[in-house]
Amino acid sequence: MVRFEDHRAHVETLVAAALEAADPVGAVGRGAPGEIRRKPVRVVAAGKAAPGMVRGLVEGCGCEIRAGVVVGPPGTAAALGGVALGTALVLEADHPLATERNVKAARAVAEFALAAGKRDGAAAPVGPLVVLLSGGASAHLTLPSRGLTLADLRAVTGALLRAGAPIEDLNCVRKHCEVLKGGGLARLAAPAEILALVLSDVVTDDLSSIGSGPVWADATTYLGALEVLDLWEVREATPRAVLSHLEAGARGEREETLKPGDPALAGVRAAIVGSNAMALEAIAAGARTLGFQVLVDRAPLVGEARRTGQELGTMARRMRAELAAPRCVVRGGETTVTVRGTGVGGRNQELVLAAAIAMEGTPSVAVASLATDGVDGPTDAAGAIATGETCAAARSLGIDAAAALENNDSRTFFGRIGGLIRTGPTGTNVNDVTVVLAYPAAG
Repeated sequence: MVRFEDHRAHVETLVAAALEAADPVGAVGRGAPGEIRRKPVRVVAAGKAAPGMVRGLVEGCGCEIRAGVVVGPPGTAAALGGVALGTALVLEADHPLATERNVKAARAVAEFALAAGKRDGAAAPVGPLVVLLSGGASAHLTLPSRGLTLADLRAVTGALLRAGAPIEDLNCVRKHCEVLKGGGLARLAAPAEILALVLSDVVTDDLSSIGSGPVWADATTYLGALEVLDLWEVREATPRAVLSHLEAGARGEREETLKPGDPALAGVRAAIVGSNAMALEAIAAGARTLGFQVLVDRAPLVGEARRTGQELGTMARRMRAELAAPRCVVRGGETTVTVRGTGVGGRNQELVLAAAIAMEGTPSVAVASLATDGVDGPTDAAGAIATGETCAAARSLGIDAAAALENNDSRTFFGRIGGLIRTGPTGTNVNDVTVVLAYPAAG
């Protein structure tokens, strides 16, 4: 019997299924094409899952890494202990705002790509240049365009994040202020053959968005980047150097990002080895095994977190009213938070808090949401779980759910009532996953 009393255990099972599907070692081992297996390769890796993807290339595919640059989060060097990397450099970088070590790492990648292109233009290469990309690669591959500084990039990125701009808009600006994004890595490496293996952190799996598209064509423009600043009302918070650079680009005085048909892209191929869709299917399979009727909603979960959470909480109420059997709705995506308060929280925790308020008093329902990288915003939690009883339980402790939501203080709220989901850093990133569970009445 599928019981509401077991909802926390059910969520834990479904979270484990999602993370197993997104495991970078297994994803690369399963998804890499046969042509590179047990062959010598050169590698550029960037993103939160870089250590696992490199391990997958070596352990899952039997590849021999001859040279390259691996850029990953703090702890990457330790995570790759014992892996034969040839002469490849291992460099650590930060996220979401880049630091000087990100710039150092990105410069090393640029230099390696340029050398690979020159070498391949002069002699037969040692197989393709394998580019391993995962969520976080945009920050890890931060190399300011000429005339811009890291401080300039941090200022405009921070302003857009605080304004709640979606990743597509953030990346549009990044691509036009940096060297490696928007096809820049492919431009430097041309004419080298490139095989990109991707752990997608973009729900649509749009290759031009993943990692800000370092080896793909880009449809955005300098003018579009200026329009993003206006849309999110951050021009005043944008450094003058960035505005001048973008304005010069819009006048045709800067080289545009690579567009479809550019010769630099002729030798580029890609395979998505892990994605949000794959994680959602794993959750669905796990939920069916537990005894739920399952709906995987393919519409990307985007927009303001609190508004989306309210909609999901309302959905939970409706599901419970119409219930004939245990039901599970699975969603995936990445919402945003417009920060107005002074509290601490993350987009998943804020979403779940809003859902808790919307479904208050509804029996036998639960909503859970988490970031698959294990880090929900600037917090120590991956996400949160709430039920129709959450707000009442909070009130009994003197905690006001609506006030916490208004103050963007979801981490404090769930920390006090015991609703946090903690996984620790997972070494992967395929966006966020959300489940809505509804249970029939006991007996």
